[in-house]
Amino acid sequence: MATNSINTNAAAMVALQNLSATQTELAQVQNRIDTGLKIASAKDNGAIWAIAQTEKAQAVSLDAVTNSLNNGKSVLDTTLQAGSQMTDILNQMRAKALAASDAGIDDPSRTQYENEFAKLAQSYANVIASAGFNGVNLVDASTGNISAIGSSDGGIKITSAHNALNAAALFTTSVTVVAGTVVAPATTASADQVTSKGNWADGTGANAKSALTEVDAAIKSVTQGLSGFGVDSKAIDNQISLVGKLQDSLNAGIGNLVDANLAQESASLQALQTKQQLGVQALSIANQSTSVLLGLFR
Repeated sequence: MATNSINTNAAAMVALQNLSATQTELAQVQNRIDTGLKIASAKDNGAIWAIAQTEKAQAVSLDAVTNSLNNGKSVLDTTLQAGSQMTDILNQMRAKALAASDAGIDDPSRTQYENEFAKLAQSYANVIASAGFNGVNLVDASTGNISAIGSSDGGIKITSAHNALNAAALFTTSVTVVAGTVVAPATTASADQVTSKGNWADGTGANAKSALTEVDAAIKSVTQGLSGFGVDSKAIDNQISLVGKLQDSLNAGIGNLVDANLAQESASLQALQTKQQLGVQALSIANQSTSVLLGLFR
């Protein structure tokens, strides 16, 4: 049998404890709704929070991977864009050499073709010198390789090796190429200065034929080199796509671990608010119980 006392109100203490517990739960639900997280810190659930932080670190590191891959892609895209101009110029050079190799034309005409050939070779050198991105030129005389990071642990590398397709490497007999002079629109100090060797006026077109053979070999080297760069660019595209999917998967996994179900939290909020109101009423009733004892002394 409960003791009636004006010093101790057990019912009020129980009602207060229940109300305090309800308010604590209500605060937690309101925090989840405000932050959108069911696990916002280690005290909410230490193990799950630690897992989420590890996965979040990996997802963030993939941003650096994407940046590295995009840098490599930009270098290769620049190279391939320049490659289109390179092959176009080589085809024009071939046409000049072929025309000059005709035994039926005179030497002044051959000299004219030779001069045009040399100017085209200079244009080719200018394109090569302009084919760099962020200090890397895959086709100029100077060495420049791509080694893009392909994974969050750095274990995967997407590489593309330097391939010297500059004028000095391709034209050894038809023109004289001297490195070091910048010719517009070249942008680097490694541009090649091209001058004619002046040997096409031989009366037969034999030297022009030699130049034609050299250009054919150059076209083969350039097309093979550009084909390799195209394969490398595709590999980077594939890795960028994979990294993007991995990052999406990680972010989704992190969300599954720590994100709050707002529909569920909304329902809990309504229930706890009702429970809080009832708790206030219960505490009020319990506090009034001591006033009942006054009636015993009337």
